[in-house]
Amino acid sequence: MKKAFPVIRDYALIILANLIQAVSLRLFFIPADLASGGVSGIAQMINSRTGWPIGLMVLLGNIPLFILGWRFLGGFKFAMRTLVAIASYSLFTDLLVKIPYFVEYSQILIRDLQGDIFLNALYGAIVSGVGYGLVYRARGTSGGTDILARILNNWRGVSMTQSYLLSDALVILLAGFVFGWKEALYALVALYVSGLAADAVLEGGGTVRAAMIVTSNPEEIVQRIMNEMVRGVTWLEGRGAYSGESRPVLYCVVSRAEVATLKAIVHESDPRAFLSIGVVHEAWGEGFRTLKGK
Repeated sequence: MKKAFPVIRDYALIILANLIQAVSLRLFFIPADLASGGVSGIAQMINSRTGWPIGLMVLLGNIPLFILGWRFLGGFKFAMRTLVAIASYSLFTDLLVKIPYFVEYSQILIRDLQGDIFLNALYGAIVSGVGYGLVYRARGTSGGTDILARILNNWRGVSMTQSYLLSDALVILLAGFVFGWKEALYALVALYVSGLAADAVLEGGGTVRAAMIVTSNPEEIVQRIMNEMVRGVTWLEGRGAYSGESRPVLYCVVSRAEVATLKAIVHESDPRAFLSIGVVHEAWGEGFRTLKGK
């Protein structure tokens, strides 16, 4: 049971994530004629002209991509998680409009937003981004362009970011001919914001800072960081490329709130020290979160 729980949790997250994405599509993107990108965006365009069910078209459109993913990406785990994601998203997309309470609430929401395309794009992007983030946390895929992006990355070395941008931007460009160019522009904005929301969910709110300190007074800085900030420090031995001299390099990770304290310690201990501070999206281990099996 202990081994099965992470798998059950992941599948539950995938199903929940696709429910959230379907809600975003039905409540915000479809009423405002905003193409969501990928297979869903194509299904929206076809639906606007034919009335065919969006969820069913998403399912049918993902079949060839799923086969390609199985062929080039492989693995039972990939296949099952992708299949669950595609099936649940397609089912929820068509099922939601058959639930009286959801239909009634969506009408109230449409009246409240009063056709404001910006608010629809913003709300839709945030809600769908949360869904995408949960899918990635569960080590799953959302199907569609997600599969295509991974194939291009493995086959041709195209970065995941470029693959997503190319495929989704192409769909939104086509949507400009169907829904209008104002809608296409807001759809691009929504695509960008949803990516930010997905990153926030995936990486969490625990963004910290990593500091590299090159100093001639390492002992005092190390002692003050450990005593005053109660943070660990790693002492590395470096060498200046220009001078060829050995230079101590200190590495430590601190929270955002501790950056000012760290800068003060370094300045007071060695005003000539070199200090660089970078963003670290996650920190696991002593002093931060406990490292768990993922």
